[in-house]
Amino acid sequence: MLDAFEIITTSGVVLWSKSYAPVGAHIVNSLISEVFIEERLTPVDGASTAFKKEKYTLKWKKIKEAGLIFVAVYQSLLHLSWIDKLLDNISTIFLDIYKEQLKRDHYTVLEYPFDPYFDQQIRELEGNAADIDETPGSAYDKEEKKDPFVSADNGGPPPPELPPLYKAQQQSAAQVAATSNESSPAINQSPSRPETPLSHAVPVKSGPAGRVSRRARKAANASANVSSGEESVRKGKKTKKARKWGPDGLADEEDDQILDYSAQPTGDETAARAVEGVAQDSWGHRTAKGQFVLKDIGDEVHSILENAEAGKAKADEPSSMLGSSFNAIGGLFRNIVGGKVITEADLEKPLKAMEDHLMKKNVAREAALRLCDGVKQELIGKKTGSFQSVDAALRAAMESSLRKILTPTTSLDLLHEIQAVTSPTRKGQAPRPYVISIVGVNGVGKSTNLSKICFFLLQNNYRVLVAACDTFRSGAVEQLRVHVRNLKELSARENVGYVELYEKGYGKDAANVAKDAVAYATSQRFDVVLIDTAGRRHNDQRLMSSLEKFAKFANPDKIFMVGEALVGTDSVMQARNFNQAFGPGRNLDGFIISKCDTVGDMVGTLVSMVHATGIPIVFLGVGQHYGDLRGLSVSWAVGLLMK
Repeated sequence: MLDAFEIITTSGVVLWSKSYAPVGAHIVNSLISEVFIEERLTPVDGASTAFKKEKYTLKWKKIKEAGLIFVAVYQSLLHLSWIDKLLDNISTIFLDIYKEQLKRDHYTVLEYPFDPYFDQQIRELEGNAADIDETPGSAYDKEEKKDPFVSADNGGPPPPELPPLYKAQQQSAAQVAATSNESSPAINQSPSRPETPLSHAVPVKSGPAGRVSRRARKAANASANVSSGEESVRKGKKTKKARKWGPDGLADEEDDQILDYSAQPTGDETAARAVEGVAQDSWGHRTAKGQFVLKDIGDEVHSILENAEAGKAKADEPSSMLGSSFNAIGGLFRNIVGGKVITEADLEKPLKAMEDHLMKKNVAREAALRLCDGVKQELIGKKTGSFQSVDAALRAAMESSLRKILTPTTSLDLLHEIQAVTSPTRKGQAPRPYVISIVGVNGVGKSTNLSKICFFLLQNNYRVLVAACDTFRSGAVEQLRVHVRNLKELSARENVGYVELYEKGYGKDAANVAKDAVAYATSQRFDVVLIDTAGRRHNDQRLMSSLEKFAKFANPDKIFMVGEALVGTDSVMQARNFNQAFGPGRNLDGFIISKCDTVGDMVGTLVSMVHATGIPIVFLGVGQHYGDLRGLSVSWAVGLLMK
């Protein structure tokens, strides 16, 4: 853990500082006097160097041309491998943001707050707080560590605790244990066992109506019997009869479980704990008109760092054809001399290498061929002046070709469309709710991204109705119920918008539920209806055919398909099949690409899906929290694909 960070001038003026623990002023003063004044240790410009004083280690980086010194202070017992990277990143970001102010003859107050930039770098580089080295005796030991091999009973190691049950599961287990054996005491959670806190992260899926699974109830019964002294041995095991589903989505055979959970659960099964808030500036900002819009995924800090890395690579390899990108491809241009007109024969091998490179980034082959064809059209007939001009021509051609495919819409465009429907300007046009439907294959994150969109709309003070139209998957309604409960708490806390859940339970026709939800939203003056749907395989004609009826009944203004960034080239067939499933004259309106934080620079799915349909990307999911929603930056995608 870092103790302090200082940004000072070579004349001793502190421009910015951040402290996490009390550090005496003499620590940094010793660095200045012994290293920079007495020159006992020769500083190296542009490189980080270490200096030790008492129990602290001070690493610094001096930027001579700017007259600045960046100093990080931490305890010598800790081995923080990311400090050098922190000094490099912070110096790059600080000089880029304040370059104009630093040129002035006199500056006393920096015009822009630097804390958010620094905190972001700390979060990214420090990683999970559980990995911090809590060395005994350090300032970060929050409590005295106990010897795990000593217990109060017999000196042996204590038994490991079982994972805590959630409150609803705990109550269900207690009820089952009480009804199955009157002599068995109800199961209560140990006071020493911590409860699992709820946050704005994706809630854990539970069974229908918050019920615990049969396996968990049997385990609870077994533990209750053992605790009461019963040690009976089960002679036989009764297997569960498999449920069979008909083509209408209903169960063919009855069993002991009810599929329709329209009635609200009784008791305190869904009582919410405090939900962690989301800082607005971390995922969006407000316009001059007060509209809340999302950040692009290529945010300011990463753009600064990427530009700095590109400049550094270019300086290190002045004679390289393409710097750190497309080295192999650029090398194939060495047979082209200055002043030569590029022909199709000259481009054959480089474009083949480019095609292979793009396919390694999850770009489908037909999309890669289209990109390479665009590059070829840009370069054929171009006269080269030098090797560097070929490099520039190749990069510019690739960016131009990618921009023709990736045509993202923005969150502000969506807000304008909602405003036009909910508050029409033309006479005789009655206001109505704006309807958005979310579709996609199983497990891509439809309900999660629907909740993120809902949170975004709540920031714009819209009244949102969430319609639970996944009437097939067990726990789907309960999952949305937890999301809506959390979003309702957040919106009430921030005094923005209003959200409500419309549900009819399981085993119902999804198209009729969606139609009723829209009618209810119209009567209750909701601004937006978000419709969740059941996941379905894109190559299952029987399941896909029901989407046409759904589109006619719900008549959504927008149909967004959720696709996974890590799905690979199968995304092309998924996008095409869903785009054709809603009947003649009705297509998808946009893509939401989920799990973009899991693929690194292999973002070819974005290109493949847009290439296959010509439909833009609206949102990108970058995490498991309600604020982890971003807009697409084309320059960000180009940079990753060409990396």
